[in-house]
Amino acid sequence: MNQLELLNEITEKSTLQQIQEYVETMVKIRGFDKESTQETVLLLLEEMGELAKAVRKSETNMSVDENRMYNYESVESEVADVFFVLTALCSRLDICLYSAFKEKEAKNCERKWRFDR
Repeated sequence: MNQLELLNEITEKSTLQQIQEYVETMVKIRGFDKESTQETVLLLLEEMGELAKAVRKSETNMSVDENRMYNYESVESEVADVFFVLTALCSRLDICLYSAFKEKEAKNCERKWRFDR
């Protein structure tokens, strides 16, 4: 099965586990499975920087270098890149993203949040 066929198996009803399995497969197909954990973390940080730049370009009044204005994709595209690499990192570390999310949110539900800034 090729990459596009595998992608088409992912739908809006896919579970987080199914998406994580898809990402694991794509990482292997694309050869990223040879990267170290440290390299994956660096890639995640790079993607976060690209997301920050895309948000800055589209959501703020901050100045942007016009010569580099189109170096970054849309915010949506950069969010997808961050999600992909984060999911790949979780798989590399043998972390079930769904379980980690549920466990952390259970703790967060017990915290008191302050909003008066």
